[in-house]
Amino acid sequence: MSSTPSPRTVVIRYVEAVRDGDADVIHDSFAEDATWHYPGSLPVSKVWQGRDAIINDFLGGMGPAFVPGSLEIALVSTLAEGDRVAAEWTSRATTVHGSIYDNRCLGIFTVRDGKITSVIEYADTHHVAATLFPDHDAPRPAGDA
Repeated sequence: MSSTPSPRTVVIRYVEAVRDGDADVIHDSFAEDATWHYPGSLPVSKVWQGRDAIINDFLGGMGPAFVPGSLEIALVSTLAEGDRVAAEWTSRATTVHGSIYDNRCLGIFTVRDGKITSVIEYADTHHVAATLFPDHDAPRPAGDA
């Protein structure tokens, strides 16, 4: 008889799998119909629908922005309440544009039946734009020159 892991355990396992490059655990962490919302006005800002789009297009699409082998992920903290987990992590890497990417991120994860069903990620999108998408013209708030 196996028991379903706690939501906090599922999220920690996922973040550690990203850190370690464990594709099987990353894939197994998500429900097939999961969503990942990355707010903002970047090329990756939208609600990503489905495990395959999250893994292959969103997460996998970010890989080419970094110098291979330079990405370091570190879990800072987690807070859990019911099926929701707030996880804070740092991401550091050298970008293919020669910049240093160093961002602290927060994800609000919803976990059901041992699988991540949704994520809303918050990060310094200005830093993401400047280091990962330097040629992207993001809309500017009214009043900015």
